[in-house]
Amino acid sequence: MIRNLDTALLRTFVTVADKASMTAAANALHLTQGAVSQQVKRLEETLGCGLFERDRRGLRLTRSGERLFDKARRLLSLNDEIWAEMAGSAVAGQVRLGVPYDLVGTLLAPVLKTYAETYPPVEISLVCASSPELASALAAGTIDLAVIEERVGPTSGECLAIDRLVWVGARGGTARAKRPLPVSIVADTCAFRPVVLAALNEHGMEWRTVFENGNIDATTATVRSDLAVTTWLASTVPADLDILPFDVGLPPLPNFAINLHLPRHGVGPAAQEFARHIRDGLARRPAAA
Repeated sequence: MIRNLDTALLRTFVTVADKASMTAAANALHLTQGAVSQQVKRLEETLGCGLFERDRRGLRLTRSGERLFDKARRLLSLNDEIWAEMAGSAVAGQVRLGVPYDLVGTLLAPVLKTYAETYPPVEISLVCASSPELASALAAGTIDLAVIEERVGPTSGECLAIDRLVWVGARGGTARAKRPLPVSIVADTCAFRPVVLAALNEHGMEWRTVFENGNIDATTATVRSDLAVTTWLASTVPADLDILPFDVGLPPLPNFAINLHLPRHGVGPAAQEFARHIRDGLARRPAAA
């Protein structure tokens, strides 16, 4: 007898496994927590085995869940690829994507490439700005979707990844030891700025601003030249710069979330596909060390 798996149930299962939380999966899938729980239960009943168990850190996969996870992800990827190819002619027009300065050339570069190759008729417009500016642009309707960096916590967006905010300096540099501490920040509206300055003030450390004129390349240059230190997400730090350890006297910094935000009024097919590419691209990225 031929039996077919329900891809909707598999997608819910994979999302719960990725997020390790029914609540986070519900937010990502735009479902209620009860609906997510019911879908996981239906899949477990269909397969005749438990897929999750709970420990102190949240949900984790059982042995059966681990066996299913990779195969389910591959099946969903093939499902999405088929839909993209068969419905490709319907995906056209323009997408206006808002991206923070530090992510456009790092985490999101492969996503932009694969999306452009998959949907060549779509005109992609990139808006690079600080996360608070992107949130305002999305609310004003001047962009179609935005990737926004926010402190870990409640959000109206979909959490794609959590990363460490770290101090960064020149390899073997001395700026880290100077007082007042020379700090280079991409823009005065940067989402990291209030957190960084609050940490310095709470630590009783004098500081001075070297640069905050909205240019990631200039910020990077000030750090490479050992004129200042800066703060970036660990996964975006260039290989030739140092992530500074806590023992150099700089205060610890909180983790930040990389969140996907869509407009409240909904999005068209081109933006929906872009959102899917962003989700898949960040889900496949290696974890920061």
